[in-house]
Amino acid sequence: MSPRPRSRTKLPEALRPLFWEYDFDELSWEEDLDLVAGKVLEHGAWRDLLWLRHTLGDEALRGWIAKRQGRGLSARDLRFWEVVLRIPHAQVTAWIEQPGKAIWERRTAPRP
Repeated sequence: MSPRPRSRTKLPEALRPLFWEYDFDELSWEEDLDLVAGKVLEHGAWRDLLWLRHTLGDEALRGWIAKRQGRGLSARDLRFWEVVLRIPHAQVTAWIEQPGKAIWERRTAPRP
């Protein structure tokens, strides 16, 4: 008996530009959820964010962000999702104030 093929839901074509460094046709929602969610949250257009919320759902998206403690998202993006997804303010503040996060955020700040 051969192994059952894995379900491979293709990603919407509109997401292709976000994955320029990957073989987009080989990506699937089920197998690449972490990659897809991260790319969409970090670089996606408004329509991409709407697609992600609809596909993943707010509760799962909130859990995804919490599991990673906001890693990969800017302080600005985290504050946006704090409001939209009703993530506790103190929790988001703690993520933003993590020692390594401040260094990463300052990389693009203008020098005095």
